[in-house]
Amino acid sequence: MNTAISETHASTAPLVHLDAVQKHFGKLQALKGASLSISAGECLGLVGHNGAGKSTLVKIINGRLPPTLGTISYRGMSHSYTADDNAEQAHTTGIRSVFQELSLCPNLTVLENYRVPFRDMPRRSWRRVAGARVMQSLDTIFPGHAIQARDTVENLSIAERQMVEIAIAFSSRTHPARLMILDEPTSSLDAAIARQLLDYIKTFCRAGGSVIFISHMLGEIFDVASRIIVMKDGLITDDRPTADFNRQSLVDAMGHVIPEGEAVAQSGTRIPGERVLSTDSGLNARKHEIVGLAGLAGHGQTRALASFYLESTSRWQGSRNSRVVFVAGDRARDGLMPLWSILQNLSLKTLIEFGTRFFIDRQQEQQLAADWKQKIGIRTDDLDSPILSLSGGNQQKVLFARALASSAPIVVMDDPMRGVDVGTKKDVYAMIQQEAAKGRTFLWYSTETDEILECDRVFVFRDGQISAELIGDDITEENILTASFGMKENAA
Repeated sequence: MNTAISETHASTAPLVHLDAVQKHFGKLQALKGASLSISAGECLGLVGHNGAGKSTLVKIINGRLPPTLGTISYRGMSHSYTADDNAEQAHTTGIRSVFQELSLCPNLTVLENYRVPFRDMPRRSWRRVAGARVMQSLDTIFPGHAIQARDTVENLSIAERQMVEIAIAFSSRTHPARLMILDEPTSSLDAAIARQLLDYIKTFCRAGGSVIFISHMLGEIFDVASRIIVMKDGLITDDRPTADFNRQSLVDAMGHVIPEGEAVAQSGTRIPGERVLSTDSGLNARKHEIVGLAGLAGHGQTRALASFYLESTSRWQGSRNSRVVFVAGDRARDGLMPLWSILQNLSLKTLIEFGTRFFIDRQQEQQLAADWKQKIGIRTDDLDSPILSLSGGNQQKVLFARALASSAPIVVMDDPMRGVDVGTKKDVYAMIQQEAAKGRTFLWYSTETDEILECDRVFVFRDGQISAELIGDDITEENILTASFGMKENAA
C-alpha cells in the first residue's frame, strides 16, 4: 500500500527537481542557486555563453558532481545524498549523458565500447549481444550509416565517433533511458546526420522520454526544444516555453560575452592576391582569401587539411616564424596540452617569435595572453589555472587566440567552432575577416553552413575528391548540398 502510493507519486513527480542548488570550486562559484524541474516528455533547450554554468548544472543532474548547497530529488524522492548516492540515483532514474568531449576508448571496438557501461551483459557470447544492440541503436538513430560493430574507434572519423557515443547512450540497458543530456551533440556532424538525430530526439520525447539539449546552434534549439532555459554567470536567468522566444530575443537574453565595444569591426571588400598554396588534390588559395571546405563529414576534407599542414610544417623554413598555424576541432586529440596552464597553451605558438635564444620574455608572454583573454572573452580569473579548468568552449577560444596571435600567414582550421557560443562566433568571424584584409589566408573546413557562407571560395568534397568549386554568390546551401550528394544532372 505504501509502495503503491510511492510508485504513483514517483510516476507523476518530475524526473528531476533542483532547489536552490549551488556549486563551488574553491573561490569560484559555478552555480549560484539554480532551481529547475524536468518532467517526462519535455525537451529543454539549455543555452548560455561559454562558462555560464551549463556543464556544471547537468553534471549535478547526472550525479557526476554533488551540490555544495541546495537539494536535488529524483522522481519525487529527496534526501541528503552522498556523491555516490547521487550517481546511483541518477543511474536508476535512467539519466544518461553525451558530453562534448567524447569518452570512447579509442583502442577498443565499437561493441567493446558499448560493453563498458553495462552491468547486465551475459558472460558468454556477450560480443554477439553487444554487437546486435549497438547496431540496432545506430540503425534506428542514423539510418544509412557505414559503421560496423567491430570497427576500432580510433579508425573512425570524429563524426562517426560522435554517432557511436550517441547510439550507446540511447541503447537498451537494465534501466531504460528516461532523461538524455546531450551537450553539443551535433558539433561534429554534418547537416544530414544532424537532421537524423534531431528527428530521433522528437520521437524519443513523444514516447515519454526527456532531453536536455545544449547547443550554440540556435536553429536546432528552436527545432527540438519545448522549453528554453537561459543561463548567465551561474544563474538561470530565464525559463520559458520556446514559443515565447524568437532568435533575437534569445540572443538578447543570453547577453554579451565580450564587453561592448571590444568586438572587431569587419573590413571592407578584399581583393585576393597572389596564390600562396596549391595541392595535388586541386585545393588552392590566395592571399587575403577565406577558402572553405564543405561537404558531408568524412569525405576527405580533414585529410586534405592534414596533408597540406603536415607537408608545410615538415619543411625547413629557415625562419623563426611559422608559415602555417592550425586550429583543431578535436581539441583533446589535436589541440591542447592537458597538463599545461591556460597561459602556456595560448602562448605555445608564439614563444619562438618573442623568445631570445634559450630564454622567453615572460612579461611579453603575460601581456599577449592578457590581451587575447580580453579580445576573445576567455572566462577565467587566472591564466595560470590548468587549461582543463575551462569549459569546452573556452578551451576552443584559447586555440583560436594561439593561432591568431601568431604571425603565420596561413591559418588552417578544422571545424574549429565546436562548442563556441553564438556571441563569440560572430566576433571570431569578424577577427577572421580583419586578418584576411591584412593579408592572411584562411583554409576553413566546417560542418556548419553558416560558417561556409562566410567564405570567399568553397571547395565541396565528395568521396575524397573535390566535386565542385563555388565562388561568391554561388556559395549557397542548395549548391553545397547538390555537390555533396552528386545530384547535378549531366548536360544534355
